[in-house]
Amino acid sequence: MNYDLEMQKQLKNIPLGTKLLLHTCCAPCSSACLERLGDIFEITIYYYNPNITDKDEYIKRVNEIKKFINSFKTKYKISLIEGEYEPKKFLEIAKDLENEPERGKRCFECYKLRLEKTAKKAEELHFPYFATTLTLSPFKNATWLNEIGSSLDYNSTYLYSDFKKHNGYKRSIELSKEYDLYRQNYCGCIYSKKDN
Repeated sequence: MNYDLEMQKQLKNIPLGTKLLLHTCCAPCSSACLERLGDIFEITIYYYNPNITDKDEYIKRVNEIKKFINSFKTKYKISLIEGEYEPKKFLEIAKDLENEPERGKRCFECYKLRLEKTAKKAEELHFPYFATTLTLSPFKNATWLNEIGSSLDYNSTYLYSDFKKHNGYKRSIELSKEYDLYRQNYCGCIYSKKDN
């Protein structure tokens, strides 16, 4: 399925200024997604990333997001909700999957953990839509992310995406340089750090 086309179909039926809860992993991935959606939705970033097992790294990434949204202008206001820092939850879902390769079953379970929490938060706060910036990365499985997001049964609708399309990843690199954003070289978990 072409998830970018699916998103474009959805956008035709969404009034401008509709609220979107956007799960975000880091400022660089957020940058191109916010540029693409910031004049369509009133976006609240939801920073929930228990996979980032190093607390200093976790804090560094959320601070970069704060820095970026304070200087990046869009038609609609961008807000931030910082989720709970729950590395134990990630380690629980990674149990027995420690030796899985990057982009394997452990990553699938990690996507599920983060998207489910985002969907719950969207329902709790009455957001009509939720999405994730994770589909921007060429290192993430957009099919898995969209299948998980669309399968969650909450009162908020999942916004399909493949933010890599339209040179999204390239644009995130450009915006990172323009706004002097920290670009990490691993997803955040202890296992991907070992692989680097």
